Amino acid sequence: MSTSSSKLIILDRDGVINEDRDDYVKSSDEWVPIPGSLEAIALLNQAGYQIAIASNQSGLARGYFSINDLHAMHSKMDGLLKPLGGRIDSIFFCPHVDANACDCRKPLPGLMKEIALRYKKNNSKSPLEGVPIVGDSLRDLQAGIALGASPHLVMTGKGKKTLAKGGLPDGTEIHEDLLAFATSLLEEKI
Repeated sequence: MSTSSSKLIILDRDGVINEDRDDYVKSSDEWVPIPGSLEAIALLNQAGYQIAIASNQSGLARGYFSINDLHAMHSKMDGLLKPLGGRIDSIFFCPHVDANACDCRKPLPGLMKEIALRYKKNNSKSPLEGVPIVGDSLRDLQAGIALGASPHLVMTGKGKKTLAKGGLPDGTEIHEDLLAFATSLLEEKI
């Protein structure tokens, strides 16, 4: 497996890959892919991209679901991706709530630092420079740009509300959904 960050994409999970819920996605039954998102991941994989997920999962700390439930959600995602020729290379998640004052809960950059260590392994100020970070909320983008990632907002999940609030990082690209992001990125590379 290559560890080149030039072929890495970081995705938020809820609202980007799967439908988000106000009451949290708590089980594999509630984990429902957004139309086209799994196909987008497969297209990116087939073009040589590695996919890392960075996701806040405070439902763990809140007791809404267990680590086994979280693994079951990810197993379902993997099972649905496999026949499409897609895969997730790594999943990084923060199990905390804001009161835990951790460094890994987005918008703080802890998860991004872990991803940078895994894929880039250098100590530069912007180890994720040029790596796309795709999210549906401002906190997703802020966590990525802290290490130089390039911000992409999707209009699924909380994306429309995020866009309406404004204050997006400079250079944020807007996409209808993950499939539109993938299509745009792959067209740029042609």
